[in-house]
Amino acid sequence: MSTEPEPTEKTEPGTREAAPEPEPEDTDDEPGAEAEGRTTEAEAEPTGSEGTSGESGEGADKAQLSEAEAELAAQRVERERIARRKAEKKGPVESGAKLSGKAADLLAAVRAVESGAKPVAAVFGEPEPPRRPAPEAARPRPVSAEAERVGAAADGGGGTGAGGVGSPVGPGPGPEVVEAVRRVLAEGGAPEGLAPQVAAALGEAADDELRADPWQLLRVAGVRPEQADGFARALLGAQCAPDDERRGRAVTVWLLEQAALAGHTALEMPVLTAALAQRGVPDADAAVQSTIAEAEALVFQDALDPTAPEPAEDQEEGAERPVRILIGLERYALAEESLADGLARLINSVPKADGSAEDWERAAASAKGSAAELIRATAAHGLVLHTGGEASVAEPAALLEAARSLGLRAWAATHSPLGPARFEALLGSDPDGTATAHGAPGPVVTVAGLLSGAEGPGRDGDGAFDLDVLVVLDAPQLDVETAALLVESLPDGARLVLAGDPAVLWSAGPGRVFADLLAARICPQVASRTPDPGPLGELVSGIGIGELIKVEAPGKEVVIVPVRDAGEAVHRTVQLVADSVPRAIGVPAEETQVITPGHGGAAGTRALNAALKERLNPGPGRFGGFDPGDRVAYSPTPGRTVPGQVVKADAEGLHLTCAGRTVVVPKERVEQSVRHGWALTAHQAVGGRWPAVVVVLPGDAAQALTRPWVYTAFGRAARHLSVVQGADQALPRAVAEIPAKPRTTRLPTLLATPAAG
Repeated sequence: MSTEPEPTEKTEPGTREAAPEPEPEDTDDEPGAEAEGRTTEAEAEPTGSEGTSGESGEGADKAQLSEAEAELAAQRVERERIARRKAEKKGPVESGAKLSGKAADLLAAVRAVESGAKPVAAVFGEPEPPRRPAPEAARPRPVSAEAERVGAAADGGGGTGAGGVGSPVGPGPGPEVVEAVRRVLAEGGAPEGLAPQVAAALGEAADDELRADPWQLLRVAGVRPEQADGFARALLGAQCAPDDERRGRAVTVWLLEQAALAGHTALEMPVLTAALAQRGVPDADAAVQSTIAEAEALVFQDALDPTAPEPAEDQEEGAERPVRILIGLERYALAEESLADGLARLINSVPKADGSAEDWERAAASAKGSAAELIRATAAHGLVLHTGGEASVAEPAALLEAARSLGLRAWAATHSPLGPARFEALLGSDPDGTATAHGAPGPVVTVAGLLSGAEGPGRDGDGAFDLDVLVVLDAPQLDVETAALLVESLPDGARLVLAGDPAVLWSAGPGRVFADLLAARICPQVASRTPDPGPLGELVSGIGIGELIKVEAPGKEVVIVPVRDAGEAVHRTVQLVADSVPRAIGVPAEETQVITPGHGGAAGTRALNAALKERLNPGPGRFGGFDPGDRVAYSPTPGRTVPGQVVKADAEGLHLTCAGRTVVVPKERVEQSVRHGWALTAHQAVGGRWPAVVVVLPGDAAQALTRPWVYTAFGRAARHLSVVQGADQALPRAVAEIPAKPRTTRLPTLLATPAAG
């Protein structure tokens, strides 16, 4: 067989809607696909409330909060703290005196909103493309119910973020509230099964709110505007109209949530108004204006060049800096502002003086190549970025060992629960024998466990992490909310090192934190010079620079399996996993991971998992479709995928073993948070690495392929990669021509302002 990978395939059939409404960046499915017969990764990995508990023993899981619940609670408390800190800041600085035209009108509108008045209707006419107002944002409000919702993500992406938009945090509504909502839903012809979600989203008076504004149904994940319109017509009758102000506000918020699912933290005004028009909102400008006036969204004026000086006093009237108008949800505005402030604090503070300069230099001198450069940069700076491929992870490991040898409380955090064991294998003996809360033998935890307090050093009396150095691996997977929580939790004088491969898929949640920081150049950046070895390393490195090269693979490290259609792709995949790879490569089926672009379609994860289960672990699916021995993908919270295996099922729920830990998933959560896991999407697989990987690229997946997707999928293989290739020339075209989809974020502007510098 040829060792030159041939084209890949598409995710699943179906066309995207042509609206300017943002599509998910490098996710394996599009948001809102459920209504079109497909399920997004965010939907497929729901907001489970149970977490990965590392404790064993009878009653341990019942006796304390699960990891997921602890994580959500910790995030809620942290957001409240961030909001209080923001509220204590002084009001906005008077600026914009030199603005005129649209920019001046918009600034007046912003200030009108801040004072409680409604903005003037003329503000949101069609903006002039190159002109946008100076960086002054509507004042952040205290944390609302919307801001308290845990963000989520398409999967594998990184903690909180897009996929969980609309997912409530905290105790669920009472049964009487749910029953009242159920009656309203039945009256409007909506599925009564949505009652718990509606009640959780709208609170104790959910039934009254829903009657007063039926379009509030859009706050429930998976509901689309046309479905909410039908519900509103049934409840309101003749009073229901397309130009209803309530509809305009609800659709505006829904579009911003869809943008978050696609990775954006805000939308430019022209993009948002165009999407509203396409959704049948007659006066899109008025809808945005109303949404801002009701404090359901915030408006920002960001300078296109934040470093450009304000117009001089003696400049002719009307001179102004080019700016852009952005509309965003409060939760992401708070997160980005908090993240920028926290990063500025780290950059501008003096790192804790543990270990003399001579000690640090000795540690650097004993390291090799880029590792020495990383140690020196970390010794002198509070924030350092490290980039490189899989082999470069040895350099953060050398840094961690050096810091701990100097007596610093140094910890590393990975995105995936598969990461700690792999990273610890690079470390020597732990200098002080420190163990995690779960008894793991090293200073390596998961980001989710660190934030929840289930793993790691814990927090000091001020609520900050009890550490001196934090190395975050898989940094591209940090969405803006998770990154803000991490940075806000670091004590003064701590050192933060963000390490990762910038060529992989970005976070599943909103933002592109690592990419924005790399572009901002506000701190030292250390690029690893350690190449990934062998034919696989050569292949993946070529993909990273846009070249799909032919590699020599004498040990069958790379094998291409051409197929004609999706049916043949499934057949050949099962054959590879069950027979060919174990026999020819020596990697058993349980150590081989299948990766495909999407969940749906004839060769998506559902179809592949069904075929692989039938071959590798046939059974009746005695508990919610699962049997002991099934490989599963467990999602304790949105955006996090934990590979595991079914152990048993009983009255407590489904018992799993995940990354060496015992997890019990309550039976009511199984359907939402557990799926079979022989086949994963690339976002689910980010942060993991397996001895053998089979990447399935059926012909109908061609449009889903991008360079980061191919790079991520191919890069999960440690020893052997089989590419089941049915996408023809779409694969080399994706590698050469299709980079990551752009995301709209405010972080670069915030980092460039004097406050963040």
